[in-house]
Amino acid sequence: MKQLIKSKRVVFPDGVRPASVLIDGEKIREILPYEADLGSSDIRLIDYGDLALMPGVVDTHVHINEPGRTEWEGFSTATAAAAKGGITTLVDMPLNCDPVTTTVAALQSKVKACTNLLHVDCGFYGGVIPGNVNDLEPLIDAGVLGFKSFLIHSGIHEFPHVAEADIRKAIPILKKGRVPYLMHAELDLTPPAPLSATQRGGSKIGTSPKPHMHTPPLHNVERGIGGEVDNRLYSTYLASRPRSWENDAVELMARLAGETNAHLHVVHLSSSDALETLEATRQRNIPLSVETCHHYLTYCAEEIPDGHTEFKCAPPIRERENREKLWQAIRDGVIDFAVSDHSPCTPALKERGSGDFMKAWGGIAGLQFSLSVFYTGAQSRGFDLAQVSHSLSAAPAKFVGLANKGSIAPGMDADLVVFDTEARFRVEPAMIAHRHDVSPYVGMELTGLVKETWLRGKQIYGQNLAETPSGRAILRQ
Repeated sequence: MKQLIKSKRVVFPDGVRPASVLIDGEKIREILPYEADLGSSDIRLIDYGDLALMPGVVDTHVHINEPGRTEWEGFSTATAAAAKGGITTLVDMPLNCDPVTTTVAALQSKVKACTNLLHVDCGFYGGVIPGNVNDLEPLIDAGVLGFKSFLIHSGIHEFPHVAEADIRKAIPILKKGRVPYLMHAELDLTPPAPLSATQRGGSKIGTSPKPHMHTPPLHNVERGIGGEVDNRLYSTYLASRPRSWENDAVELMARLAGETNAHLHVVHLSSSDALETLEATRQRNIPLSVETCHHYLTYCAEEIPDGHTEFKCAPPIRERENREKLWQAIRDGVIDFAVSDHSPCTPALKERGSGDFMKAWGGIAGLQFSLSVFYTGAQSRGFDLAQVSHSLSAAPAKFVGLANKGSIAPGMDADLVVFDTEARFRVEPAMIAHRHDVSPYVGMELTGLVKETWLRGKQIYGQNLAETPSGRAILRQ
């Protein structure tokens, strides 16, 4: 059956206006005037009135952790949370799963693991690590949407960080395959001082963490009387990962992109100091893109309570003035889009009891609230719905080459969100669909509530989540 969905506030790339969206099967067939009446009993009519009708959110930076670590998160719980939050497409990162996605066999195991579990559509990245250059072209042929590397020790022994020589070997292959190369852009050029076992605060959980998860070097930290470091202080963790690490890494990425004309991408930008380099690179038409995250746009270091390790991530959440510069960079187009970098773990790994930032697993959990969190901050700064949708849907979809996602137009997948821009709600643990309720967003008052989510012409969330998962694995053709 065809469906005609009406709203007085349909969000298009060029603005918001009344319209009717004709859906035929999984696709948007036509955009008609709001008053359109096709007069057919074969067409289901739904009128949402003043509720906004938006394209489904596309989140291109999510750690789902399956197979291998489903006690942290998994395809079922992550995609259920996404559906409840108006997200219709995810792209999963290649580490924190076991095996890491650096071979075709590992990709195949991941695709098999998600069978019949996806509530939304899900694509996958491959990983570039030292020594797997021969695996890159087969991974492209197998359908990954891009590749990820670290410039700093990832902490996962199976996913070691790359040097400039490794990047240069990978770039021609990825450029030929027309896929983006994503980089965790932190580069520590400071010789580390020797640390005691106590200062290292290492993990004893039997699995190796990634860098923004457990213990960064402490040679940048200002020590108190007697040389003691208080690991419960957020300032201790913040000082351990200075802006210079990001700034140096972004400069390296800009130089490599300029020399090779390859599409390089900076993930989860935190340091506003790097914006000048990024803007200058853009002005030279060099294909270097950049994302930031909802937590960097929402919180600031001055407001993070000591011992609240749910705020730990890497790069870290920085100062208030830094946050406002990131918002301005989104407005100016220097930052391309915003993502969740949803990276959950178990409550025990988050060190909720000790509040030790240097031991706690880093990463923000909050996928389900991405749209509401971003909208809350954006509308208070004068952004309109079209700008919000561009940052969360159209731009990330374009980034990974999903031409059928991210906007409301004929021929696109009928991925839609019914969004009440006036509703306010408080994030409570009981409403969270992630596997664990450890999140800095708990207790936050948000503006903008997802009422319904549609995936390829089918409502997957309304009063409740659809019992039968309708998502698909996305493999690049």
